[in-house]
Amino acid sequence: MIDTEGIMKIGLGLANWKKIPYDSAIHVRGESIRKVLLTVDVTIADLMLAKSMQCDAVIGHHPIGTAALNFHRVFDRHIDYMMEHNIPKDIAEHAVKKLKSKAELRAHANIYNDVVSAAKILKMPLVNIHQPCDEYMRKVILSKINSTSIKYVGDIVRSVEELPEYKNAATRVKVRYGSTKNEAGRWSLVVAAGTNGGFPIAKAYFDYGVCTVIYLHLDYNDLTKLCEERLKGNLIVLGHLAGDSIGLNALADKLEDKKIDVVKLGIIPNTK
Repeated sequence: MIDTEGIMKIGLGLANWKKIPYDSAIHVRGESIRKVLLTVDVTIADLMLAKSMQCDAVIGHHPIGTAALNFHRVFDRHIDYMMEHNIPKDIAEHAVKKLKSKAELRAHANIYNDVVSAAKILKMPLVNIHQPCDEYMRKVILSKINSTSIKYVGDIVRSVEELPEYKNAATRVKVRYGSTKNEAGRWSLVVAAGTNGGFPIAKAYFDYGVCTVIYLHLDYNDLTKLCEERLKGNLIVLGHLAGDSIGLNALADKLEDKKIDVVKLGIIPNTK
């Protein structure tokens, strides 16, 4: 048995972190947890399903409730990534400021509390763990790429697609800007910073000599702007669900090590 604080501690342990990031939270506390429903996006229907399956708690991945309102506060990690690639701090901060403003504006308009309220009514303990799972995913993907001989953009694509979650996904790793035949040059894996960096952050990388940027997902409008600007570089989009599944499968494994029964909902399996 475990409580919700213990679940969060296990999640933080995936990234070797001690502090809960702004995009993760214990929304409804609970104790004596033996069985959990684990999913990417928690809905009220998921809470009711968990109740019918006699689960003791629900663990979601993406931010909900106050974690959704505070989501933009984890985006500053993009600044660290960019500075590691010799992008000046003021340029990095300016690019991230646009991203944060857009996300904060959107979150302010959201109906953010319905799922948490439903969990309270159903007396269903509820946790969401986002950035720690994504950080684990980032390390797995980074290790895989670094273990591969990379010359061309296509080498990165093939490397990531060897990971079980990507092998089992219905989506494929895509080069959305540039070509698999281009030399990869200097590359940067830009994930586990809340969300993708969009056009401004990709542009900053390209402007300062990074030839290949790797995102988990990308908005159509950002891709359109890249095409219109005709920037020199390559942008790989890995696939959202497959990437998230890496971290969530690791979380499930850790919970099962503690003798917790885990019901996975919508997560791509990591079986080979």
